[in-house]
Amino acid sequence: MIRWLVLALAAGPAMAEVQFIDRSGDLPVQHIYSGGWEHFVGGGVAVLDCNGDALPDLYVAGGTAPARLFVNATASPGAALRFALGDAGGLTDVTGAYPLDVDGDGLLDLVVLRVGGNVMLRGQGDCTFRDATEEWGVDPGAAWTTAFSATWEGDNALPTLAFGNYVDRDDPEGPFGTCDDNRLLRPEGRRYGAPIALSPGYCALSMLISDWAGTGRRDLRVSNDRHYYVREGAEQMIPLDTLQPLTEAEGWPRLMLWGMGIASRDITGDGLADVMLTSMGDQLLQFARPGGRYENAPYGFGSYVQRPFTGDDGRPSTGWHAEFGDVNNDGWDDLFIAKGNVDQMPGNASKDPNNLLIRTPDGPFTDHAAAAGVASPARSRGAALVDLNLDGRLDLVVVNRRAPLEVHENATEAVGNWLALDLRAEGANTRAVGAWIDLRLPGGRIETREITVGGGHAGGQAGPHHFGLGQADGAEVRLRHNGQVTPWRRLDANARVTLRLTGEGDLLIAGR
Repeated sequence: MIRWLVLALAAGPAMAEVQFIDRSGDLPVQHIYSGGWEHFVGGGVAVLDCNGDALPDLYVAGGTAPARLFVNATASPGAALRFALGDAGGLTDVTGAYPLDVDGDGLLDLVVLRVGGNVMLRGQGDCTFRDATEEWGVDPGAAWTTAFSATWEGDNALPTLAFGNYVDRDDPEGPFGTCDDNRLLRPEGRRYGAPIALSPGYCALSMLISDWAGTGRRDLRVSNDRHYYVREGAEQMIPLDTLQPLTEAEGWPRLMLWGMGIASRDITGDGLADVMLTSMGDQLLQFARPGGRYENAPYGFGSYVQRPFTGDDGRPSTGWHAEFGDVNNDGWDDLFIAKGNVDQMPGNASKDPNNLLIRTPDGPFTDHAAAAGVASPARSRGAALVDLNLDGRLDLVVVNRRAPLEVHENATEAVGNWLALDLRAEGANTRAVGAWIDLRLPGGRIETREITVGGGHAGGQAGPHHFGLGQADGAEVRLRHNGQVTPWRRLDANARVTLRLTGEGDLLIAGR
């Protein structure tokens, strides 16, 4: 705590109170994630630039209603948020989606999670997509898919794909105790081989492939819904080399949650990826320690937020999507948590406002959701913190079950400086998935961030990577990837910069 405080004092004056403007009513149509019990979970949003204009667009799950594509039509940097309705293809039973350049052509594609058969949509570069599921050899399955993660292994031309499945709907003994197996797809050349069952499955609701221990080995973390656990079910860590879940004897402590979402970010400054796990009843922040160990954050850190902070409903909260992001650019990552009752579960709060936890200089979080205007009491599910109008401030998107999609424009005054890093890499892995960004501020403090695909709840985004700088007028940046470490590159503040990682391990500043 003392080190955090000293660094914060050097960052400059305190930032203004965080404030958002609700732009939901300006969307071209009202969008609601709808459906019965198969859509109690899910409800994600994929954020990607689907037409190359640098403005982030939104592909939003619809449940039994069609998924929708909202194409960003904001007039200029800093202007009021505006969207046009794009062609999402009319897919129904969509639970979520993740952007990913699957085929390495430089254009972002969409991995669409569904109840009854997943779909791979190939981006055309103009915010239209075509179904490439069969072309890429992806077995869509017929499961109730609710989680996803991906990475590149070795020199493969295509990424490895992990799909997390929920209840086995075909089991006549269900739904309780009938969690489906998860599946891993590995490429065989330019197409995918047969799915590999990851068994046992414990009703996955979030997955994330990450170099958790900082050793270069990537493991698949699976957060599971204890409500449907079979006997001996728990959270899982699965090394990609063995595909066998780690055991307590191997150093993986037994952890049982009603797990809903995963967020990962180094918030302690030690270069390791800390993890936030949302749950029905608890929100658990764990600090990463050397050797792949984790330590629960102390209660005074302000991250547990296990009950509603407004109203008189004292029943436990239900957390879904969690995401770190510096919403006031003071140089300290904040945390948004989407909350909402599964449906009408009597043991949990029915009016369960979302949390916007602002990081204070000495470490703890304090909740500013109500003052910021984002404490929605709806049944929230997926979400995203993303700079939608390119003004250097992170805006907020929230998907709600049985309530309209929310879009909130960040209107915080007197924010700190910032950088947005848009990464490109040579070869098939065009977005440098699996790389680590090191950002060194004046004075020597280093922020470390791993580039991953997955986590959250049923949705994620594909860059740019936003960093708040506080009062710093710039920073130095390097990348670490596949054993290579690039030279440091100096960047001026308040700019979006395209960085290109070469095959020789150099880092080129390709555009501003």
